[in-house]
Amino acid sequence: MGSSAEEEYASFEEKVKRTVYLDNLSPQVTESVLKTALDQFATVKSIKFIPNYLEPKIAAQCALVELDSVKKAKEVILMIVQYPFMISGMPRPVRARPAEVEMFDDRPRKPGRKLTCRWLEPNDPDFEVAQEIKQLTCKHAAEAALLLKHQLQEEEKLATQQSETLKGHYKKYKLIDSIMADGTAQRLARQYNLRVADD
Repeated sequence: MGSSAEEEYASFEEKVKRTVYLDNLSPQVTESVLKTALDQFATVKSIKFIPNYLEPKIAAQCALVELDSVKKAKEVILMIVQYPFMISGMPRPVRARPAEVEMFDDRPRKPGRKLTCRWLEPNDPDFEVAQEIKQLTCKHAAEAALLLKHQLQEEEKLATQQSETLKGHYKKYKLIDSIMADGTAQRLARQYNLRVADD
Protein backbone atom coordinates (compact mmCIF):
# COMPACT_ATOMS: atom_id res chain seq x y z
CA MET A 1 0.00 0.00 0.00
CA GLY A 2 2.79 2.43 0.97
CA SER A 3 4.82 1.83 -2.20
CA SER A 4 1.69 2.34 -4.34
CA ALA A 5 1.10 5.77 -2.75
CA GLU A 6 4.77 6.65 -3.23
CA GLU A 7 4.63 5.60 -6.91
CA GLU A 8 1.47 7.65 -7.44
CA TYR A 9 3.09 10.71 -5.87
CA ALA A 10 6.32 10.23 -7.87
CA SER A 11 4.24 10.04 -11.07
CA PHE A 12 2.42 13.23 -10.04
CA GLU A 13 5.76 15.01 -9.40
CA GLU A 14 6.88 14.09 -12.94
CA LYS A 15 3.63 15.57 -14.27
CA VAL A 16 4.32 18.80 -12.34
CA LYS A 17 7.80 19.05 -13.89
CA ARG A 18 6.42 18.92 -17.43
CA THR A 19 3.57 21.35 -16.67
CA VAL A 20 3.69 25.07 -17.42
CA TYR A 21 1.72 27.62 -15.41
CA LEU A 22 0.36 30.30 -17.77
CA ASP A 23 -0.95 33.55 -16.35
CA ASN A 24 -2.34 36.79 -17.77
CA LEU A 25 -4.40 34.93 -20.37
CA SER A 26 -7.22 36.83 -22.04
CA PRO A 27 -10.73 35.77 -20.89
CA GLN A 28 -11.45 34.93 -24.56
CA VAL A 29 -8.85 32.14 -24.56
CA THR A 30 -10.43 28.69 -24.70
CA GLU A 31 -8.84 25.26 -24.33
CA SER A 32 -8.73 24.73 -28.11
CA VAL A 33 -7.19 28.19 -28.73
CA LEU A 34 -4.52 27.58 -26.10
CA LYS A 35 -3.78 24.10 -27.45
CA THR A 36 -3.42 25.46 -31.00
CA ALA A 37 -1.12 28.25 -29.81
CA LEU A 38 1.21 25.89 -27.92
CA ASP A 39 1.07 22.88 -30.26
CA GLN A 40 3.53 24.68 -32.54
CA PHE A 41 6.18 24.31 -29.80
CA ALA A 42 5.27 21.06 -28.01
CA THR A 43 2.60 18.39 -27.78
CA VAL A 44 -0.06 19.48 -25.29
CA LYS A 45 -1.26 16.54 -23.15
CA SER A 46 -3.80 18.39 -21.01
CA ILE A 47 -5.04 21.88 -20.10
CA LYS A 48 -6.72 22.90 -16.88
CA PHE A 49 -7.95 26.44 -16.31
CA ILE A 50 -7.71 27.60 -12.71
CA PRO A 51 -11.02 29.27 -11.77
CA ASN A 52 -10.93 32.68 -10.13
CA TYR A 53 -14.10 33.44 -8.21
CA LEU A 54 -12.93 36.75 -6.71
CA GLU A 55 -12.17 38.90 -9.77
CA PRO A 56 -14.40 40.18 -12.60
CA LYS A 57 -14.91 38.06 -15.72
CA ILE A 58 -12.79 40.44 -17.82
CA ALA A 59 -9.79 39.77 -15.56
CA ALA A 60 -6.92 37.65 -16.78
CA GLN A 61 -7.17 33.91 -16.32
CA CYS A 62 -4.51 31.28 -15.73
CA ALA A 63 -4.04 27.66 -16.71
CA LEU A 64 -1.90 24.60 -16.08
CA VAL A 65 -0.69 23.14 -19.38
CA GLU A 66 0.86 19.67 -19.29
CA LEU A 67 3.32 19.08 -22.15
CA ASP A 68 4.92 15.91 -23.44
CA SER A 69 8.31 16.39 -21.74
CA VAL A 70 10.18 18.35 -19.07
CA LYS A 71 12.55 19.66 -21.77
CA LYS A 72 9.66 21.05 -23.85
CA ALA A 73 8.12 22.67 -20.76
CA LYS A 74 11.41 24.50 -20.08
CA GLU A 75 11.69 25.57 -23.74
CA VAL A 76 8.13 26.96 -23.80
CA ILE A 77 8.71 28.91 -20.56
CA LEU A 78 11.97 30.35 -21.90
CA MET A 79 10.33 31.33 -25.20
CA ILE A 80 7.39 33.08 -23.51
CA VAL A 81 9.69 34.86 -21.02
CA GLN A 82 11.97 36.14 -23.83
CA TYR A 83 9.34 37.20 -26.39
CA PRO A 84 5.92 38.86 -25.97
CA PHE A 85 3.39 36.10 -26.62
CA MET A 86 -0.28 37.08 -26.96
CA ILE A 87 -3.22 34.75 -27.45
CA SER A 88 -6.65 36.23 -28.37
CA GLY A 89 -8.43 39.22 -27.01
CA MET A 90 -6.97 42.46 -25.74
CA PRO A 91 -3.23 43.17 -25.84
CA ARG A 92 -2.15 41.06 -22.91
CA PRO A 93 1.24 39.33 -22.99
CA VAL A 94 1.08 35.84 -21.49
CA ARG A 95 3.34 35.06 -18.52
CA ALA A 96 4.81 31.60 -17.96
CA ARG A 97 6.64 29.81 -15.18
CA PRO A 98 7.14 26.25 -13.97
CA ALA A 99 4.11 24.74 -12.26
CA GLU A 100 4.27 24.01 -8.53
CA VAL A 101 2.75 21.13 -6.57
CA GLU A 102 0.39 23.48 -4.67
CA MET A 103 -1.23 24.67 -7.91
CA PHE A 104 -2.97 21.31 -8.48
CA ASP A 105 -6.23 20.88 -6.60
CA ASP A 106 -6.32 17.17 -7.53
CA ARG A 107 -2.83 16.39 -6.19
CA PRO A 108 -2.43 13.13 -4.28
CA ARG A 109 -1.49 13.24 -0.60
CA LYS A 110 2.26 13.16 -0.13
CA PRO A 111 3.21 9.93 1.68
CA GLY A 112 4.14 10.60 5.32
CA ARG A 113 2.78 14.16 5.34
CA LYS A 114 0.26 15.12 8.02
CA LEU A 115 -1.65 18.38 8.36
CA THR A 116 -3.18 19.55 11.61
CA CYS A 117 -5.50 22.50 12.16
CA ARG A 118 -6.63 24.11 15.38
CA TRP A 119 -8.65 27.11 16.50
CA LEU A 120 -6.72 29.87 18.22
CA GLU A 121 -8.23 31.42 21.34
CA PRO A 122 -7.61 35.15 21.99
CA ASN A 123 -5.32 34.27 24.93
CA ASP A 124 -3.18 31.95 22.77
CA PRO A 125 0.39 33.28 22.16
CA ASP A 126 -0.01 32.70 18.38
CA PHE A 127 -3.34 34.59 18.20
CA GLU A 128 -1.66 37.98 17.63
CA VAL A 129 0.52 36.53 14.85
CA ALA A 130 -2.57 35.04 13.16
CA GLN A 131 -4.32 38.44 13.37
CA GLU A 132 -1.32 40.15 11.74
CA ILE A 133 -1.29 37.54 8.95
CA LYS A 134 -5.03 38.12 8.41
CA GLN A 135 -4.52 41.91 8.18
CA LEU A 136 -1.60 41.47 5.77
CA THR A 137 -3.71 39.17 3.60
CA CYS A 138 -6.49 41.79 3.42
CA LYS A 139 -3.93 44.50 2.58
CA HIS A 140 -2.39 42.37 -0.19
CA ALA A 141 -5.84 41.57 -1.61
CA ALA A 142 -6.66 45.31 -1.76
CA GLU A 143 -3.31 46.04 -3.45
CA ALA A 144 -3.87 43.23 -5.97
CA ALA A 145 -7.37 44.59 -6.78
CA LEU A 146 -5.93 48.07 -7.37
CA LEU A 147 -3.18 46.68 -9.61
CA LEU A 148 -5.74 44.66 -11.57
CA LYS A 149 -7.89 47.75 -12.09
CA HIS A 150 -4.84 49.68 -13.32
CA GLN A 151 -3.79 46.80 -15.63
CA LEU A 152 -7.28 46.58 -17.17
CA GLN A 153 -7.29 50.35 -17.81
CA GLU A 154 -3.87 50.13 -19.49
CA GLU A 155 -5.01 47.18 -21.63
CA GLU A 156 -8.15 49.04 -22.72
CA LYS A 157 -6.05 52.09 -23.62
CA LEU A 158 -3.62 49.96 -25.64
CA ALA A 159 -6.49 48.13 -27.37
CA THR A 160 -8.03 51.50 -28.36
CA GLN A 161 -4.67 52.73 -29.70
CA GLN A 162 -4.21 49.55 -31.72
CA SER A 163 -7.73 49.80 -33.11
CA GLU A 164 -7.19 53.43 -34.17
CA THR A 165 -3.85 52.54 -35.79
CA LEU A 166 -5.49 49.67 -37.66
CA LYS A 167 -8.29 51.96 -38.91
CA GLY A 168 -5.67 54.53 -40.06
CA HIS A 169 -3.73 51.87 -41.99
CA TYR A 170 -6.95 50.57 -43.55
CA LYS A 171 -7.86 54.09 -44.77
CA LYS A 172 -4.39 54.52 -46.29
CA TYR A 173 -4.60 51.19 -48.13
CA LYS A 174 -8.09 52.02 -49.41
CA LEU A 175 -6.83 55.37 -50.68
CA ILE A 176 -3.85 53.75 -52.42
CA ASP A 177 -6.14 51.09 -53.89
CA SER A 178 -8.55 53.73 -55.23
CA ILE A 179 -5.67 55.73 -56.76
CA MET A 180 -4.39 52.60 -58.50
CA ALA A 181 -7.90 51.64 -59.71
CA ASP A 182 -8.99 54.96 -61.21
CA GLY A 183 -5.80 55.53 -63.24
CA THR A 184 -4.47 58.43 -61.12
CA ALA A 185 -1.21 56.57 -60.47
CA GLN A 186 -0.61 56.03 -64.21
CA ARG A 187 -1.30 59.70 -65.00
CA LEU A 188 1.10 60.85 -62.25
CA ALA A 189 3.72 58.37 -63.46
CA ARG A 190 3.52 59.72 -67.02
CA GLN A 191 3.67 63.31 -65.76
CA TYR A 192 6.82 62.67 -63.67
CA ASN A 193 8.31 60.18 -66.14
CA LEU A 194 8.11 57.22 -63.71
CA ARG A 195 7.45 53.55 -64.39
CA VAL A 196 4.47 51.94 -62.60
CA ALA A 197 4.69 48.21 -61.93
CA ASP A 198 1.76 46.17 -63.24
CA ASP A 199 -0.18 43.89 -60.83
